Amino acid sequence: MFGMMNTTNTSIKGTSLTFVLITRRSRYRAGTRYFSRGIDERGNVSNFNETEQAVILNDDASSGLSSFAGHEGYEDSKPKGIGRETQVLSYVQTRGSVPVYWAEVNTLQYTPKLQIRGVESAVQAAKRHFDEQIRLYGDNYLVNLVNEKGRERHVKEAYEQIVKLLLSSPEEEIEADSRSREKFGTIEAQNSKQQFDRLHYIYFDFHNETKGLKWHRAQLLLDQLQPALEKQQYFHGVDAPDGRIDVRNQQTSVVRTNCMDCLDRTNVVQSMLGRWVLSRMLVDLGLLQPGQSAQDDAAFENVFRNVWADNADVVSKSYSGTGALKTDFTRTGNRTRAGMVQDVTNSVTRYIRNNFADGPRQDGFELLLGTYVPDSGGMGSALHFVDRRPLVIQCVPYILAGCLFFVMTSLFTRRMPDATVWPLRILVLVCLAVAMWAGIFIRGHGALYVNWPKLNTPPWATEGYQDALDRVGRDHILGPLLGVRNRGKSDVRLGYLEEGKKRIE
Repeated sequence: MFGMMNTTNTSIKGTSLTFVLITRRSRYRAGTRYFSRGIDERGNVSNFNETEQAVILNDDASSGLSSFAGHEGYEDSKPKGIGRETQVLSYVQTRGSVPVYWAEVNTLQYTPKLQIRGVESAVQAAKRHFDEQIRLYGDNYLVNLVNEKGRERHVKEAYEQIVKLLLSSPEEEIEADSRSREKFGTIEAQNSKQQFDRLHYIYFDFHNETKGLKWHRAQLLLDQLQPALEKQQYFHGVDAPDGRIDVRNQQTSVVRTNCMDCLDRTNVVQSMLGRWVLSRMLVDLGLLQPGQSAQDDAAFENVFRNVWADNADVVSKSYSGTGALKTDFTRTGNRTRAGMVQDVTNSVTRYIRNNFADGPRQDGFELLLGTYVPDSGGMGSALHFVDRRPLVIQCVPYILAGCLFFVMTSLFTRRMPDATVWPLRILVLVCLAVAMWAGIFIRGHGALYVNWPKLNTPPWATEGYQDALDRVGRDHILGPLLGVRNRGKSDVRLGYLEEGKKRIE
């Protein structure tokens, strides 16, 4: 198993219990943030995680052993009115990338280029994906949190289009307010005629509705989902005297949440749903009065928030390389300036890792999980990792670093009293001009300086690299230094010309 597990012995309103949170990451289409997006032909989506939140009551009653949490701080009090047998109550949620063919192409820009292939080409893959999801979980409530405007809008529209293609008779409704022209958007089947009519799409403009630190407005989504949450129930099992599990209730559907990365916004919403379902469990058991919430117990609320924030960090580190954003809200219930500063730090770290360090990490995923199988004849060959870029292109970052080093040295080094000044000044100006040219060149041809995966290089990465190399061939300064204009050009690009026509960039 790869993921996160946390068991905490705690109490609510004087009732001792063990609180458990488990996140299981799928081993299919595992990878890093920008090198693994969307869906593959087998119906596996990137960054798919199943998260199970459980509460265990009387977990030492039958055996006399300590609780799962090691009996730390375990009180002797027992839940009143629910018997002495061990009881387990559990609720499952899922998250996963938008199930269409899409990618974000690194070019050293902070915001990569977004590519979406024709949605119709992903229908069969989406059917495989949701066929499995419906078989495992029943009805799927698809909560989409991407932005309604800007570049994320293309992903939103592609998701809605694929849902409409899967439903037999899709009916769309849009609700607006003063903050967003589409606060909610739902797509449902008018008449349930086939398996995929068990998909229920709910769009929520998360960023617009919560901007200005008004994070309490995320409650609007919970209000929208409440009928579905009440209908889907949760698992409730009790230890029977003969050793069997007496199943008294079962969860009948699942909420599948996504944003662009399925990390930050997604975890905020999942923790909110988890708290609502937990309160319902405790009310049904009689441990809370109707109208009360687990949030009313400050000590337990602190445990709950920190466990879910830890979950966010674990899932995020495995995918993006840093902890999650917005965890200050998950931990404290408020958006803080310190949290914003931490988010900026994580964002800068993500930029550096995603462009310069995730290539080898993606190769590790491919090799460990068997996605890449080495050729027996060339096993252990270092040719996979040879830098095949033309030498002049490899030299540009070193030229930039050398010029900047010389300029900084000249500015902060003391000169002799009788030293001639103007030659040094001219040389500094020349170095500044060369450094500026090198910086502009790297920025304009960023695909040549991204640390791409070497084992299973994505086709869109090959295309981006080749396009950048072609542009260098037309450069007035470096073009002639390449020797042959199209030297190193690969025919692999030709195989994707037809596919490229189907893409929206």
